[in-house]
Amino acid sequence: MTSNRDTAAAQRQAPPAPAAVLPAPLPRWRRAWKHPRLMQSNRLILTVLLINLVVFGYGLTQHWWATVANVALVAQLNFAVGVLVRQQFLVNALSRVVMTVPKSWPLRLRWALAKGYHLGGLHVGGAICGTLWFLGLTVIATGRVGVPVLVIYYAQAALLLAIVFTSRPKFRAKRHDLFERMHRFGGWTLSTLFWSGAVLLADEGADGDSLPEAIIRTPTIWVLVVTTASSLLPWLLLRRIPVEITRPSSHVALVKAAGRRPMAGTTRSVSRHPLRQWHSFAVVPTPNAPGFRMAVSRAGDWTAEFIDNPPSHLWVRGVPTAGMANYGTVFRKVVYIVTGSGIGPVLAHVLAARVPHQLVWVTRDPVKTYGQELVDEILTAAPGTLIWDTDANGKPDMVELAYSAYRSSGSEAVICVSNKKVTWSVVHGLESRGIPALGPIWDS
Repeated sequence: MTSNRDTAAAQRQAPPAPAAVLPAPLPRWRRAWKHPRLMQSNRLILTVLLINLVVFGYGLTQHWWATVANVALVAQLNFAVGVLVRQQFLVNALSRVVMTVPKSWPLRLRWALAKGYHLGGLHVGGAICGTLWFLGLTVIATGRVGVPVLVIYYAQAALLLAIVFTSRPKFRAKRHDLFERMHRFGGWTLSTLFWSGAVLLADEGADGDSLPEAIIRTPTIWVLVVTTASSLLPWLLLRRIPVEITRPSSHVALVKAAGRRPMAGTTRSVSRHPLRQWHSFAVVPTPNAPGFRMAVSRAGDWTAEFIDNPPSHLWVRGVPTAGMANYGTVFRKVVYIVTGSGIGPVLAHVLAARVPHQLVWVTRDPVKTYGQELVDEILTAAPGTLIWDTDANGKPDMVELAYSAYRSSGSEAVICVSNKKVTWSVVHGLESRGIPALGPIWDS
């Protein structure tokens, strides 16, 4: 009887699958809508901008913007949209709703619903528009409010501009640690300033009411209550947990943690120190046991330190949050095509077998890099897995490989988990040919 070890070796030594001839791209006008610059998250950003333009225009006709409180309310509503769409419980609820969609629904509709993970575009759109409104608020408030309120508004404007500047994609890629610190500590400072400014403004407009009465009838305060509670909730669930770490190679560390069994296909934010760097990794439930596992690959200073000097404990906050691949369950069958440690985010789906699938794993010698135990577990759960060993076969054309697996397996969609360049090339390369494809979007 052939063992998993023998099967894995045979798959690594087998010649690559023949490349399939890609179908012709869609007509130019249809293909344009599949370009990464017009992906659904970017369309949502544009939608938020357009809605705000309509509100601005209508407000001009109604003279809304002559009142400082009205501008402050609209600004805060935009930030509420940006905050709430990132709320972990809301993200999980949305994912569960999409996962219940009947597979009898038309493919085009299920394809659209599978893009639900792009809702992060509302986060970006709300943040941009909220910043613009607050800049306008600072101008409008000058000379109309007391000095304490005005000082707070100018401090808010300066801090918002700093956060927006450090949030630009190129800056984040080069100075991620600074971006993260600015986003976290700047966000906490902004929350304090928002509350201070709202309370002081309510006091100025009390018209003889007591301060508590003025606060209760101020809509901006109630918006702040909701957004502050949403932001605080993950930190209220902060805790330190013991972990067990094994290193099958110098490239990767496999983490095991006890505790509650998470929903398959979720991610978890972890840190060695709660006020320093946080990183999200896909969590994989341990078969027939509580707890979860994660794969941490060497991809920067933090991960290198993690692998070379593994900790005995990690901090976690909030709850495990549904990942992108959960939305792929709307399809009847999918191809998971992953590179390297991208196996982590899809391994939970492979083990859970929620949807029929074909797994294609492109990696350096998998046993040497990730260990025989992990490879055996994958092949036991998905015996038909194609493991493309780049040490033996070189790097494949990922679009052709994905299409070949899509066609031969009779799948409805492709889910790609790789680095940004490869993921976008596969998703765009397939969707420009009318083939549903999903992949991480790195939108924040």
